[in-house]
Amino acid sequence: MAAGGPPVLVVTRLDDATADEVITELNRRRVPVVRLDPGDFPRGVTVSATFDSVGPGGRLATPSRELDLGNIRSVYWRRPTPYAAELALNGQAARWAVEEARYGLGGILAALPGAHYINHPWRNRDAEYKPTQLTTAARCGFTVPPTLITNDPDRARAFIAEHGPVIYKPLRETDCADDTGRALTVWIEDVTPEQVDTRIRHTAHLFQQRVSKSADIRLTAVGDRLTAVRINGSPGIDWRRHYDSLTYTRIPVPPEIDVSVRAYLDAFGLIFGAFDFGLGTDGRWHWYECNPNGQWAWFPEHITTPVTNALADRLQHPEGTR
Repeated sequence: MAAGGPPVLVVTRLDDATADEVITELNRRRVPVVRLDPGDFPRGVTVSATFDSVGPGGRLATPSRELDLGNIRSVYWRRPTPYAAELALNGQAARWAVEEARYGLGGILAALPGAHYINHPWRNRDAEYKPTQLTTAARCGFTVPPTLITNDPDRARAFIAEHGPVIYKPLRETDCADDTGRALTVWIEDVTPEQVDTRIRHTAHLFQQRVSKSADIRLTAVGDRLTAVRINGSPGIDWRRHYDSLTYTRIPVPPEIDVSVRAYLDAFGLIFGAFDFGLGTDGRWHWYECNPNGQWAWFPEHITTPVTNALADRLQHPEGTR
């Protein structure tokens, strides 16, 4: 099977199993792939980008590949590591170097001429803010549980009393670790009025009415190709804590959800989105969130294969998406 042509640029860290699935499929199709982690800049990456009245061009080199910045087929933007400074720099000089890298290399990677992005990094950024997600979801016709974002303990207690049972969830999955360097996760938890104290004033907190659900649903969208999975077997609120007890079943997407998903993607300019729903005991799909760069590779192969193929198709044939 002949392929060749301009490469697909995959922007992500080395240990990204989700990107690995798509890269393996592109390799099988003999589509050239260049993997780049901007966090390797400047130690392992060299860039020379040119700009004039003709348009941008130039070269980018990794330890194993060299890339023509004016001849990239498409970009799969996944989960790169943060920009870093040379070890010789510290303090203000290190911070300055990191910001120069972010706006220099980051700006170059976000402005590749003619490349098809899944998703464009700035579209990912815009779609990561929970308040904007909630507002957009309601506008697109999803059923959104009553939600409060506040740093006022009195208002939080009143909301919990009115809408209980209520859960707390983080506004963003921010990397954090304990004193030993062990990664920590802030889980979704039930919360009562008695648990709220003045420490809530330290930052913003999100509280949401807990859905009376029979199962969870993860819907992965790649353009107009939607893969919905019913997640059963979780004994708690946050199914991510119970992978060993979960079972997965592909289910059809109701027409009204299909319409809302497409409207939501269009509102943010996204190609890909991982939507989470609670399947209510009333049969309704209750919207929780959409991660514009969510995971899906842990599912069994019969579920991941359609998603992998959908992404590979878009990356290999971007001309068919415009």
